[in-house]
Amino acid sequence: MPYPSPPRSPSGPRRRTLLASAAGAALLVGCSSGSEDSDGGTSGSPSLAERARARAARDSEGLVARYDAVLGVHPGLAALVVPLRTEAVRHVEAFGGGSSGPSASSEPSASAPSGKASPSASPSAAVPGDERDALAELAAAERALADRRAKALLDLPGELARLLASVAAAGAAHAYLLTEGAK
Repeated sequence: MPYPSPPRSPSGPRRRTLLASAAGAALLVGCSSGSEDSDGGTSGSPSLAERARARAARDSEGLVARYDAVLGVHPGLAALVVPLRTEAVRHVEAFGGGSSGPSASSEPSASAPSGKASPSASPSAAVPGDERDALAELAAAERALADRRAKALLDLPGELARLLASVAAAGAAHAYLLTEGAK
């Protein structure tokens, strides 16, 4: 009697994997020594923390611009993309960015009916004409940034490392949601 074939498993990361990654990042942050928890522990820490915070804010602003560009070309994706864009705006604010410029506003600047990318979007961020491809590119950008942030948090003081770990985990979840939305 032949054995039945195993059920087909879906491609992409599983929810369990994403949660385990987020928990692992939080554990790594919790394992830092007590002297690293203060921003003024060593002479180089404040400038390192300030640079890391500014870079994280700029990276999140870049994601907001990408979301704006996708919304400008594909307004039909608003139900999926706008909530994720709103979270990216909150990440900009959490890192101290967004005090100037339209790219960090809480309202998508792509709501204009022009069908073109917003002026805040980077010109290098060309949006594919196919909705699935556009979502796949957004997912890849979120995933790449989440990976960079997860690596960078190991060199940062406690509170900033925890914030970066949290935002990296959110980025991984965004990548998963965008990947699922592209199916």
